[in-house]
Parts: sequence; structure tokens; C-alpha cells
Amino acid sequence: VSYHYKALGVVSGDYCDLVIGPEEQLYFMVGDVAGKGVAASMLMSNLSAIFRALIPLGLPLVELMERANRIFTGSTLPTQFATLICGRAMAGGALELCSAGHVPTLIVTPDSAQRVESNGLPIGLFGEQKFTTSAFEIAAGSSLVLFSDGVSEARMDEDEDYGYERIAAAAQKSASAGLAPAEIVAACVRDLETFLGGSPVFDDQTLMVVQKSI
Repeated sequence: VSYHYKALGVVSGDYCDLVIGPEEQLYFMVGDVAGKGVAASMLMSNLSAIFRALIPLGLPLVELMERANRIFTGSTLPTQFATLICGRAMAGGALELCSAGHVPTLIVTPDSAQRVESNGLPIGLFGEQKFTTSAFEIAAGSSLVLFSDGVSEARMDEDEDYGYERIAAAAQKSASAGLAPAEIVAACVRDLETFLGGSPVFDDQTLMVVQKSI
């Protein structure tokens, strides 16, 4: 696993975390709290604490998300919410994803890049909200690419976003060359910076690559 995490200012409202859970399962989270600055950063810290407290319980991923949502909703104002992808990687390449209103995830192989769309509402809106998960098996050399909208919606001008297609193309080109996660992340960040061409950045940026190595 490797990631790029760049705050817009001194602090960030993006959520990026890796936690080893029961039975050596890897939990990975990328999210985006509504708002910016210190207030968003405090909500992000609250969200991180909730997941780090719940993951050791070994709950099914759906129940983990529903409990986290109830706690987060009960401790925030009605206007405070977060989009989030929470994933769990298991031995052998099995993956489970749960998305709460977040931007799509990419499954990248040496030959293709496939979008996995979000199928839920952001957390923090409704205390009794239900979630669903998607299960996958990925082969060695394949990767998940997760990011915040600070990456996909980065703009060089008012008319053109960086977009999913360009993220997918940069990641897939790196995957086809057999690069490791850190190298894929670096290649994607270089491509984003080339696209922006020095234009101002207006949002936090997070990009994570989770790869099955063997």
C-alpha cells in the first residue's frame, strides 16, 4: 500500500487511514469530510477515532459502517457529514468495499481499469442508514486506486476537471509496467501536476493504491 496525502492548508479534512484488524486483515479508508480547515480536520479526527475503536471488534464490514455512521451522526451537527470508502483486504486477494457517497474506486490491472461506483449515502446524514458491500478477487499485480475529489475534480481552468479517465490512464500505464504501489502513486501525482501546470489548488488531495503483490 502507498498513498499521497496533501492538505490544502495547515490541516486537512480528507481522511486517509490503514489499520490491521483481526486475523491480519487490512482495513483501508479514504474519505472527505464536508468543509475545509480546522473544523473539517476535527471531524476527520473524530471519524478516524471511531474506526480505530471499532475495527478491533472484528465486525462484518456492513455492521462496521453502520455502527460508525450511528456514532458519527450522533456526535455531529445535521450539516456535518463525510463521504467515505472503507475496504477490507484478506489473504489470497479477496477484497470487500463499502462506499458511502464517495467518488468511484478504480480496479486497475496491467490490461484494464474498471470503475466501482458508489452505492450509498455519505455517513453522518441519517443515524439508521443501511449500507451494502461489494466483494472482489484480484490477481497478483492488480491494484485498487482510491482518491478524494480533490484529485478527480482538480482544475487547470474553469472548464476542465482532471477526471476519472485521466487517473485511470495514468494508473493503468504504471500497472502495465509492473510498478509497485509507491511508483504508481508517484506517477499519478506527476500526471496530475503536469495537468495543473502550476494552477492553484483549492482542495485537499488524497490518493491511495492497494496492490496484491503475490
